[in-house]
Amino acid sequence: MGRNQLNRIDFLYKLTNARAMIHKVTLIPGETKTLFLASLAKKLDLNVTKLNQYYNQFATYPEAGIYADTYHVPYGIGEKHLMAFLTKASNKKYSSLSKKIYGTYDKKQWLKVLTIASIIQKEAANATEMPIVSSVIMNRLKKGMRLQMDGTLNYGKYSHIKVTPERIKNDTSRFNTYKYKGLPPSPIGSVSLNAIKAAIKPARTDYLYFMKNAKGVHDFTKSYKAHRKNIKKAR
Repeated sequence: MGRNQLNRIDFLYKLTNARAMIHKVTLIPGETKTLFLASLAKKLDLNVTKLNQYYNQFATYPEAGIYADTYHVPYGIGEKHLMAFLTKASNKKYSSLSKKIYGTYDKKQWLKVLTIASIIQKEAANATEMPIVSSVIMNRLKKGMRLQMDGTLNYGKYSHIKVTPERIKNDTSRFNTYKYKGLPPSPIGSVSLNAIKAAIKPARTDYLYFMKNAKGVHDFTKSYKAHRKNIKKAR
């Protein structure tokens, strides 16, 4: 971006902080770029194709390039300036967090953090579970096991679509962790600070499985035999 563009973004940032006439827009943790930009287009009367175009131009990451948070943007803002503002603010947040933890901001390393955090965001029932879910991800990766997590299939337009056996069978993308080993190629949705922290510092466990119980939280287990019991209990 040129100096004039950066100055324009800084001006917009000051404008929002000066309590100008503003819109308040919130990106919910776990939501995908596809659905968030569609909601922005509807709320702010903008063109969703242009929003996607400028997101791709300015964002550092294909997904999670906008941090899950509430933003204040001026009335009348256009697609280009909105995407420049949101992605710049998010990248600044990521850079600050990374430098505090690692001493540097390596975007390739941070992509992995965001990818793991996005899976945690989709899978964990609450913030307390996040480090434990993170430990399951790490343990399975270390053992060369497939993650086999439904949340990875909630990418893009599938954000709120229930994952069925048919979907698992027919989805051939790298996001299908039932078919492919390792992490998905990129994050599957936006992330919160709690999810980022859990991705960086997982709990120390031997867990390899988890199953949602009747209370809406997860039972974590070390063996497949115990996991099968929890599956039967849930049914």
